[in-house]
Amino acid sequence: MSETGTAAERPGTRRGTAREKLLAAAARRFYADGVAATGIDTITAEAGVAKMSLYNNFSSKADLVRAYLDARHEEWLDLYRRRLERVRDGREGALAVFDAYADHAARAYEYGFRGCGLLNAAAELPAGDEGRAVVRRHKEEVESLLAGHLEELLPGRPGEARAVAEHLAFLLEGAMARAGLEGAGTRLEHARAMAADLLDRL
Repeated sequence: MSETGTAAERPGTRRGTAREKLLAAAARRFYADGVAATGIDTITAEAGVAKMSLYNNFSSKADLVRAYLDARHEEWLDLYRRRLERVRDGREGALAVFDAYADHAARAYEYGFRGCGLLNAAAELPAGDEGRAVVRRHKEEVESLLAGHLEELLPGRPGEARAVAEHLAFLLEGAMARAGLEGAGTRLEHARAMAADLLDRL
Protein backbone atom coordinates (compact mmCIF):
# COMPACT_ATOMS: atom_id res chain seq x y z
CA MET A 1 0.00 0.00 0.00
CA SER A 2 1.27 3.50 -0.82
CA GLU A 3 2.39 5.95 1.84
CA THR A 4 -0.47 8.22 0.80
CA GLY A 5 -3.17 5.76 1.91
CA THR A 6 -5.67 7.18 4.38
CA ALA A 7 -6.02 6.07 7.99
CA ALA A 8 -9.33 4.47 7.07
CA GLU A 9 -7.51 2.38 4.45
CA ARG A 10 -4.91 1.38 7.05
CA PRO A 11 -6.93 0.51 10.17
CA GLY A 12 -3.90 -0.26 12.33
CA THR A 13 -2.21 3.08 11.69
CA ARG A 14 -4.20 5.35 13.98
CA ARG A 15 -4.20 2.83 16.80
CA GLY A 16 -0.45 2.29 16.51
CA THR A 17 0.17 6.01 16.49
CA ALA A 18 -2.03 6.54 19.54
CA ARG A 19 -0.27 3.70 21.35
CA GLU A 20 3.14 5.19 20.59
CA LYS A 21 2.00 8.64 21.76
CA LEU A 22 0.56 7.18 24.97
CA LEU A 23 3.70 5.21 25.71
CA ALA A 24 5.91 8.23 25.06
CA ALA A 25 3.77 10.42 27.30
CA ALA A 26 3.67 7.76 30.02
CA ALA A 27 7.44 7.37 29.84
CA ARG A 28 7.96 11.10 30.38
CA ARG A 29 5.42 11.47 33.16
CA PHE A 30 6.14 8.21 35.01
CA TYR A 31 9.85 9.01 35.06
CA ALA A 32 9.49 12.67 35.98
CA ASP A 33 6.55 12.51 38.40
CA GLY A 34 6.23 8.88 39.45
CA VAL A 35 3.71 6.17 38.64
CA ALA A 36 1.25 6.83 41.47
CA ALA A 37 1.23 10.61 40.97
CA THR A 38 0.50 10.34 37.24
CA GLY A 39 -3.15 9.90 36.34
CA ILE A 40 -4.75 8.74 33.13
CA ASP A 41 -5.99 12.26 32.37
CA THR A 42 -2.44 13.62 32.56
CA ILE A 43 -1.14 10.98 30.18
CA THR A 44 -3.91 11.35 27.60
CA ALA A 45 -3.64 15.14 27.70
CA GLU A 46 0.11 15.05 27.14
CA ALA A 47 -0.28 12.44 24.41
CA GLY A 48 -2.97 14.56 22.74
CA VAL A 49 -5.40 11.67 22.44
CA ALA A 50 -8.87 10.93 23.80
CA LYS A 51 -9.14 8.94 27.00
CA MET A 52 -10.87 6.15 25.09
CA SER A 53 -7.70 5.76 23.02
CA LEU A 54 -5.90 4.65 26.15
CA TYR A 55 -8.42 1.94 26.87
CA ASN A 56 -8.41 0.90 23.22
CA ASN A 57 -4.68 0.22 23.54
CA PHE A 58 -4.24 -0.78 27.17
CA SER A 59 -6.64 -2.69 29.41
CA SER A 60 -5.81 -0.53 32.45
CA LYS A 61 -3.26 1.85 33.91
CA ALA A 62 -1.44 -1.20 35.30
CA ASP A 63 -1.19 -2.56 31.75
CA LEU A 64 0.25 0.78 30.60
CA VAL A 65 2.78 0.70 33.46
CA ARG A 66 3.93 -2.78 32.41
CA ALA A 67 4.24 -1.64 28.79
CA TYR A 68 6.33 1.33 29.97
CA LEU A 69 8.62 -0.97 31.96
CA ASP A 70 9.00 -3.34 29.01
CA ALA A 71 9.80 -0.40 26.72
CA ARG A 72 12.40 0.97 29.13
CA HIS A 73 14.06 -2.44 29.29
CA GLU A 74 14.17 -2.55 25.49
CA GLU A 75 15.65 0.95 25.41
CA TRP A 76 18.48 -0.19 27.63
CA LEU A 77 19.04 -3.36 25.60
CA ASP A 78 19.32 -1.26 22.46
CA LEU A 79 21.99 0.93 24.08
CA TYR A 80 23.83 -2.19 25.26
CA ARG A 81 23.73 -3.79 21.79
CA ARG A 82 25.17 -0.63 20.26
CA ARG A 83 28.00 -0.70 22.77
CA LEU A 84 28.53 -4.39 22.09
CA GLU A 85 29.27 -3.69 18.42
CA ARG A 86 32.66 -2.26 19.46
CA VAL A 87 33.54 -4.99 21.98
CA ARG A 88 36.54 -7.24 21.37
CA ASP A 89 36.64 -9.45 24.47
CA GLY A 90 34.93 -10.41 27.72
CA ARG A 91 36.45 -7.53 29.67
CA GLU A 92 35.12 -4.95 27.24
CA GLY A 93 31.78 -6.75 27.14
CA ALA A 94 31.35 -6.45 30.91
CA LEU A 95 32.27 -2.77 30.77
CA ALA A 96 29.76 -2.28 27.93
CA VAL A 97 27.02 -3.04 30.47
CA PHE A 98 28.22 -0.11 32.58
CA ASP A 99 28.53 2.08 29.49
CA ALA A 100 24.94 1.33 28.47
CA TYR A 101 23.71 2.46 31.89
CA ALA A 102 25.78 5.63 31.55
CA ASP A 103 24.29 6.21 28.09
CA HIS A 104 20.79 5.95 29.60
CA ALA A 105 21.76 8.41 32.33
CA ALA A 106 23.09 10.88 29.75
CA ARG A 107 19.74 11.24 27.98
CA ALA A 108 18.02 14.62 28.13
CA TYR A 109 15.37 14.10 30.80
CA GLU A 110 12.78 16.82 31.29
CA TYR A 111 13.60 17.37 34.96
CA GLY A 112 17.06 15.80 35.01
CA PHE A 113 18.30 12.31 35.71
CA ARG A 114 16.45 10.56 38.55
CA GLY A 115 18.16 7.19 38.55
CA CYS A 116 16.87 3.87 37.26
CA GLY A 117 13.33 4.35 35.95
CA LEU A 118 12.65 0.66 36.45
CA LEU A 119 13.62 0.66 40.12
CA ASN A 120 11.82 3.96 40.71
CA ALA A 121 8.62 2.43 39.37
CA ALA A 122 9.12 -0.86 41.24
CA ALA A 123 9.44 1.05 44.51
CA GLU A 124 5.91 2.38 44.01
CA LEU A 125 4.32 -0.93 43.11
CA PRO A 126 2.94 -3.35 45.72
CA ALA A 127 4.62 -6.66 46.47
CA GLY A 128 3.50 -9.27 43.97
CA ASP A 129 2.67 -6.74 41.27
CA GLU A 130 3.50 -8.00 37.78
CA GLY A 131 5.40 -4.79 37.08
CA ARG A 132 7.88 -5.67 39.83
CA ALA A 133 8.44 -9.00 38.09
CA VAL A 134 9.30 -7.11 34.88
CA VAL A 135 11.92 -5.08 36.77
CA ARG A 136 13.32 -8.17 38.47
CA ARG A 137 13.72 -9.91 35.11
CA HIS A 138 15.58 -6.88 33.75
CA LYS A 139 18.03 -6.90 36.64
CA GLU A 140 18.49 -10.66 36.33
CA GLU A 141 19.17 -10.29 32.62
CA VAL A 142 21.78 -7.59 33.27
CA GLU A 143 23.57 -9.86 35.74
CA SER A 144 23.32 -12.76 33.29
CA LEU A 145 24.90 -10.63 30.56
CA LEU A 146 27.73 -9.74 32.92
CA ALA A 147 28.18 -13.43 33.77
CA GLY A 148 28.38 -14.32 30.09
CA HIS A 149 31.17 -11.83 29.50
CA LEU A 150 32.99 -12.99 32.60
CA GLU A 151 32.76 -16.63 31.54
CA GLU A 152 34.54 -15.57 28.36
CA LEU A 153 37.14 -13.78 30.47
CA LEU A 154 37.47 -16.69 32.94
CA PRO A 155 37.13 -19.85 30.84
CA GLY A 156 36.64 -22.99 32.89
CA ARG A 157 35.80 -20.98 36.03
CA PRO A 158 32.00 -20.59 35.86
CA GLY A 159 31.53 -20.29 39.64
CA GLU A 160 34.01 -17.44 39.87
CA ALA A 161 32.50 -15.78 36.80
CA ARG A 162 29.03 -15.81 38.39
CA ALA A 163 30.38 -14.49 41.70
CA VAL A 164 32.18 -11.60 40.01
CA ALA A 165 29.09 -10.88 37.90
CA GLU A 166 27.01 -10.57 41.07
CA HIS A 167 29.67 -8.28 42.56
CA LEU A 168 29.63 -6.06 39.46
CA ALA A 169 25.82 -6.03 39.40
CA PHE A 170 25.78 -4.79 42.99
CA LEU A 171 28.40 -2.16 42.14
CA LEU A 172 26.32 -1.00 39.18
CA GLU A 173 23.06 -0.83 41.16
CA GLY A 174 24.70 1.11 43.98
CA ALA A 175 26.18 3.56 41.49
CA MET A 176 22.77 4.00 39.83
CA ALA A 177 21.14 4.74 43.17
CA ARG A 178 23.72 7.38 44.05
CA ALA A 179 23.67 8.83 40.53
CA GLY A 180 19.90 9.17 40.73
CA LEU A 181 20.11 11.01 44.04
CA GLU A 182 22.81 13.33 42.70
CA GLY A 183 21.15 13.85 39.31
CA ALA A 184 24.29 13.08 37.32
CA GLY A 185 26.14 10.10 35.90
CA THR A 186 29.41 10.76 37.74
CA ARG A 187 28.95 7.78 40.07
CA LEU A 188 28.50 5.53 37.05
CA GLU A 189 31.84 6.72 35.69
CA HIS A 190 33.44 5.91 39.05
CA ALA A 191 31.77 2.51 39.14
CA ARG A 192 33.04 1.71 35.65
CA ALA A 193 36.59 2.61 36.69
CA MET A 194 36.26 0.35 39.75
CA ALA A 195 34.91 -2.46 37.57
CA ALA A 196 37.77 -2.05 35.10
CA ASP A 197 40.28 -2.25 37.93
CA LEU A 198 38.65 -5.38 39.33
CA LEU A 199 38.58 -7.03 35.90
CA ASP A 200 42.25 -6.24 35.35
CA ARG A 201 43.10 -8.09 38.57
CA LEU A 202 41.30 -11.31 37.69
